[in-house]
Order: sequence, then structure tokens, then C-alpha cells
Amino acid sequence: MAVKDRDRFSTATRLRLLGEQTAARVYRSQTKRQARRSRLTGRAALLALVLCSLVVALAYPMRQYVSQRAEIADVRRQKEQARERVEQLRDAKARWQDDAYAEHRIRERLHYVMPGETGYTVVDPSAAGQKRTDRAAADRPWYTNVWEGVDKADRTRR
Repeated sequence: MAVKDRDRFSTATRLRLLGEQTAARVYRSQTKRQARRSRLTGRAALLALVLCSLVVALAYPMRQYVSQRAEIADVRRQKEQARERVEQLRDAKARWQDDAYAEHRIRERLHYVMPGETGYTVVDPSAAGQKRTDRAAADRPWYTNVWEGVDKADRTRR
């Protein structure tokens, strides 16, 4: 026994035991770290997978929502423009209901005169540089200008 006790307390034996214990601690520490790392990596992969699935699942509905909101805004804008146009047309209709306004516009556009009045056409000498079509319209009878206006209005509707 004395040899064993002496061997147990020898420096070489103590160093060898100390090395073995240290190696065992390092090994246990590494396996725990690896186990923790692999668990963390698996959790991270699962979390990434869940997040990617959520993004993919929500991408199309969000795109649809945004496009529908833009479409709604566009329809509202068109509605407002149509309302303004209706108001303008109502105002024009109300003006045309007034006989004085209608008479004024007819006299201006068709060069009508009332019985007993004398109609004059004044040619402006500074208007010599106008387009030929304007001068030609003045040389034609009034009913030609009216039909041309009707044709022009018909072309703009198409």
C-alpha cells in the first residue's frame, strides 16, 4: 500500500490525473456547447421557416389590398370629376333656359338680326394674318358654318 500511496501523491501521477480531469471537463463543455449550438440552429431554422411562410402567405393579400385601395381612390376621383361635370352641365342648362342668353348666343354665333335691325359685318384689317379657314368661314353662308359645327361636335364624341 505504501507504494500506491506514494504513487498516488507523486507529481507525475497528480499531473496525469489533473490532465485527465481537465480533458474530461473540456470534452463535456464542448459537447454541451455543440448540443446548445445545434439546438439553437434548429430553432433559428424553424423560426426562419415560419417567418418566410408568413411573408409568402401575406404578400399576395397585401398586394391586393394596396392595389384595391389605389383603385378605390381612383374611382373616388372620377366620381368627383363627374359630379363637377354634372354641375357645369346644370349651370349651362339653366343659362340656356334664359331667353335673353339664348338670343344673345344665337345672334353671336349665327349672326342673326331681329326684324327691323340692320346687320353689319366689320372686317378687321389687322386680321389679315389669320388662317385661311377663318377667312373662308366668313365668306360662306351661315348655315354652312352651322353644319360644320354639328359635324365637328359629332367627330369629338367618337
